[in-house]
Amino acid sequence: MKIDMVCDDDIKPLQRQKVCVIGAGMAGLASARELRREGHDVTVLEQSGDVGGQWRYDPMTDGADPLGAAAAPVKVHGSMYASLRLISARETMGFTDFQFAPKDGRDVRRFPGHREVYLYLKDFCDAFGLMELVRLNTGVVRVALAPGPIPTRQWMVRSVDLGKSDGAEEVEEEFDAVVVANGHYSQPRLPSIVGMEVWRGRQVHSHSYRVPEPFRDEVVVVVGCGASGKDIAMEVRRVAKEVHLVAKSMEEVTQELAKVLSKYSASLHLQLHVERLCEDGRVVFGDGSSILADTIIYCTGFNYSFPFLDTEGAVTVDDNCVGPLFEHVFPPSLAPSLSFVGIPVKVFAPWFFEAQAKWVAQVLSGKRTLPPEEEMVRSVEEYYRAREAAGAPKNYTHDVSLFDTTALTTTHNLHDNRTIVRCYILLPCS
Repeated sequence: MKIDMVCDDDIKPLQRQKVCVIGAGMAGLASARELRREGHDVTVLEQSGDVGGQWRYDPMTDGADPLGAAAAPVKVHGSMYASLRLISARETMGFTDFQFAPKDGRDVRRFPGHREVYLYLKDFCDAFGLMELVRLNTGVVRVALAPGPIPTRQWMVRSVDLGKSDGAEEVEEEFDAVVVANGHYSQPRLPSIVGMEVWRGRQVHSHSYRVPEPFRDEVVVVVGCGASGKDIAMEVRRVAKEVHLVAKSMEEVTQELAKVLSKYSASLHLQLHVERLCEDGRVVFGDGSSILADTIIYCTGFNYSFPFLDTEGAVTVDDNCVGPLFEHVFPPSLAPSLSFVGIPVKVFAPWFFEAQAKWVAQVLSGKRTLPPEEEMVRSVEEYYRAREAAGAPKNYTHDVSLFDTTALTTTHNLHDNRTIVRCYILLPCS
């Protein structure tokens, strides 16, 4: 992924903006810290009772909608399962100036569990005094531009205090800028399989999975062979009668997975593609074989969702492509007053979010400037064309892990006395 940042050589008075950050997860906290460092007046709105986002484990699920098929937003934000551990080493998971170091009396493993990340984010908040910026139990109802001339238009943010059981009134506030950092691991993304609506068994999305016990002695089909699919299949295998792990193709079957399948072949089976679901409870696979199953767990990812955001069509979500976004951050027609932090996937977090947040903060203060709107639009269109030419599906628009080179080039434009820094960052595949 490249990040174009235009730096003005001439020193100018910095602008102090009133900024609303939506979400107090990893991306939101990174944004809050960088914005305040740059001198902005920051308010963070967080719907839950604590910071941490997805890293704050919530044992609750929406029993009435285990598939998460209802209209956004979901009733339960958390998607973390109890046994989840990092797949990246802790030394790659820290802020640049606040390392994720082991602490006595806590989970000191190199690949710790989710609670250790949550505690680390709490430590980060304490170290930089961020809690005073955060309003907990505050749901964002609507974000929209205020009426007025386009260059000076501000954002109206309507929120509600979720901590009041007697039905609190909505409050509307005006901000110079809004940073959307609400994450993208809450709204389930479901496949389209013939027969889903009539299949008589239990269907759940991994969003609603917490522990394996509810699947004891069952025949379980796990659809999706990503990290969570493999995790959940292995965990459920310990209590279920048998587990069938469904991959899209043999390309998803790594050497490590093949070894695991061989080792647990009595209870763990690999299937390729679900052809259809039958009303009698059968699951028919791509090769024509079928099994009678009790439960299907869909580990099929999540959708980007911003049900509160009204940009009058300037920003849309189409097949999980949020756009148009210049460098996955700024919508050209609304920049810099609207930005998104944390959209890309398969990146080193939180330092990637920290870099994005620093860019946003400095653009808002005037320390850096963005290219003209037309240039940003052209850049986005070129990116889309390049992805399409490479055969990348549209729903992988924000998966930036396909870049496999690292370089840093700097050019100096003598005409307008600006320095343009273009970074190509090595990112991990998972």
